[in-house]
Amino acid sequence: MNVDHGDPAELSMLRGALKSGDLPLGWDAVRAFESQHGIVLPEPYRTCVAETADGCEQGPPDYGLLPLAALPRDWGDARDERRLDLPFPLTKAWMWEADDDADPDEGVPRSVFDHGSIVLGTDGCGMYWHLIVTGPQRGHIWWISGEGAYPFSRNGSGFAAWVRHWTSGDAW
Repeated sequence: MNVDHGDPAELSMLRGALKSGDLPLGWDAVRAFESQHGIVLPEPYRTCVAETADGCEQGPPDYGLLPLAALPRDWGDARDERRLDLPFPLTKAWMWEADDDADPDEGVPRSVFDHGSIVLGTDGCGMYWHLIVTGPQRGHIWWISGEGAYPFSRNGSGFAAWVRHWTSGDAW
């Protein structure tokens, strides 16, 4: 997975998969977003949003691919400020509901939901797909819910592999 240079084959696949998506943002808007948040979006997502589609109602995931910077309707208002420039805190799966060492009074670290990622969409019931934009997991897709967080890894772990998996109709 190369998060700094878009692969032409992956970009072609994304154009086909997201052809019914929203209009692309264009490079000026993508660069403005990156400057505002102090990040550079990983490829091929970056080129996809700039040139192909900024969101897609038909998915992925179940409720569609969100436009850049959008949050799902069920995200809630009581969350901390999202800080895309701070590193995503996880490097491996963590099922905190089943973690005997987790302190139930501490709850889930908000940074898992709010640092170093953009929300790609939801499968409903508080289950969100994130693209990690900073830290060691940059470019990887993670599924994060109230029960735990898991890296996506089905024939790859980045945005193109995630879209390819979704378009194949395979179950998560």
